This record gives sequence, structure tokens and C-alpha cells, in this order.
Amino acid sequence: MDMNTPRRTRALDFEGITMYSAKNRHNLVTTETLLTPGVSEIPPYVPEGFDTLVERIRKARENDRPVIVSIGAHVIKSGLSRYLIALAKKGWITHLAGNGACSIHDFELAYLGGTSEHVPTAIEDGSFGMWEETCGRMNEALNEGAKRGWGYGESVAEYVEAHPADFPHKDDCVFWNLYKLDIPATYHIALGTDIIHQHPSCNMGNIGACSGVDFKRFCYSVSQLDGGVYLNFGSAVIGPEVFLKALSISRNLGYPTFNITTANFDLRDLGDFRCKVGYENPDYYYRPRKNIVNRPVSRGGWGWHFVGDHAVTIPTLYNLLEDVK
Repeated sequence: MDMNTPRRTRALDFEGITMYSAKNRHNLVTTETLLTPGVSEIPPYVPEGFDTLVERIRKARENDRPVIVSIGAHVIKSGLSRYLIALAKKGWITHLAGNGACSIHDFELAYLGGTSEHVPTAIEDGSFGMWEETCGRMNEALNEGAKRGWGYGESVAEYVEAHPADFPHKDDCVFWNLYKLDIPATYHIALGTDIIHQHPSCNMGNIGACSGVDFKRFCYSVSQLDGGVYLNFGSAVIGPEVFLKALSISRNLGYPTFNITTANFDLRDLGDFRCKVGYENPDYYYRPRKNIVNRPVSRGGWGWHFVGDHAVTIPTLYNLLEDVK
């Protein structure tokens, strides 16, 4: 780099980045470790209000109202892909939203049969996330999708659909299954947060364009939410922030979105999650509390916060909805 270049404009060139094959990588999550509805044993989970939430989901679907599910990447890493797919196939999910990492773990499971590397050691030598197959293929999918005006979720699903031989585990891929079911799977990207952004083929503009299409599709689903349910599993920032903006847009445009039910699922115990907290309380800055549990239902509806491991809460939700004993 020319040191005469103004400091405010200096940037790294990614062309010299070394990529590696993921084919022999050790994965912490594999298709063999995925939880399976009707097979996996699930510990009892009966928090106060959970039965009421289940009944509200039932009522929403009986009245053809949406059930939107927002997830963080640990839902996929907890081995819950088959449960999400089953919920969608049974009609309990009408829209799935996630961050970029959700799509990456899903994509890796589809082609590799495994995902989730050991980050603490990989970051030491700069090999973390430098996987040629994942980064190269996903960027190829998104670059093509941007040309065609597709959304992010649509782009990666179309890529899997077009290359079936390269994705032998696609039956466990959430976004591909939802694509086949004509259920929107949208991904809301913060640039610089995902491993595919490290690859020389990454075009940030194309990723932004695809994610922008997804945001508008997400806004449409939220605009129809009156009488529906919004569930957030483990997304602490992207999910709550995207939801609040989509809700504001919907109300600004005159859509009735006040008779809604919201629920946040996380490991963090908030105590009395409906009481007001001040700026001095760290819980004030926990986005799901404000953006999912409290603010959206200030003029109607009801919001909950449930504490528990995703590997228990999501299977329990499925079992109760499907009346599995």
C-alpha cells in the first residue's frame, strides 16, 4: 500500500487471502447428530404461559394468519434443522428469517454433511472461515441472484436446486425445503459478519442487493401479522432490529398489526420481563426484550420471554403443536 494514501481511504486487498478445502475439516455438527422429530428424546419443558402460546399459534393458523419464526445461527448448530423443516411442512411456519450465519451453516450441511468448525484454534492462524467450497459457491449463488433480482434466501436455494449432485444432504437443508414448499426464507445481513465476506469473490453490493430484496419480503409478511405470531429463537440483534423496522414500516403504511403475539426464546433469564427497566439496568439494552416482548404489543397483543435451550424449546413446541405424546 502506498503510505501516501490518505489514512481514511486505506483498505486491504483480499486477493492474497489463502483459502482451504472444507472436505477434510472436522465439524462439530453433522447430519448424524441432528435431532429428529419422533425419534430424539426431549427433556420435559413446561414454563408458565407456554400452553397459551401454543394455543395462539393454533388459532393463528386456523385463521390463516402468519407464524413468523426468526432464528439465530445456534438453532442450526443445535441440530434443529429437521424440526424447522417439519414445522414448515406441517404448516406451523409461514416465514423463516435469519442472519447470514444461519444460511451458511445450512448450506454447509447440505453439501458437506457437517458444519461448525472449531473457532478458538482456527482464529490463531487465520484459517477461520477460509473455506473455498462454502465461500466460493455461496458468493457465486449471490452474484447470480443479484443479476436476476432474487432475494438472498431465494438465490442460495436456486443454487442448490440447480446443482443437486453437489448437495447430497439437501433434504436436511432448511432454506431449500422452504423454497420447495413456497415458504419465504429471508436472510438479513450485516456486512463483515459472515465468513463468505472474507472470500476474494465476495461482492458486497450484490449481497446487499439480495438481502435488500429479502427485507422487503419480510416486511410484507410482517404487514400481514394482525392475528398472527412472531417467534424469535436466539437472535439477539439482527432479528429484533429487523422486526422492529418492518413493524414500523407496516404501521406507517396503514396495515393493522396490533393484535399480535410475540415470544422470545433464549438462555438469558430476564425475571419480570414485562416491567419497565431504566437505563442503569443492563437488561434495558437487551434488544429482544424491547423489540420483541414489549414494544410491539404496547397497543394490543401479548409478548413473552421463555428461558431454555433451543434443543428443548423447539422440539417441545413441535410436539405440543402436533400433539405428540
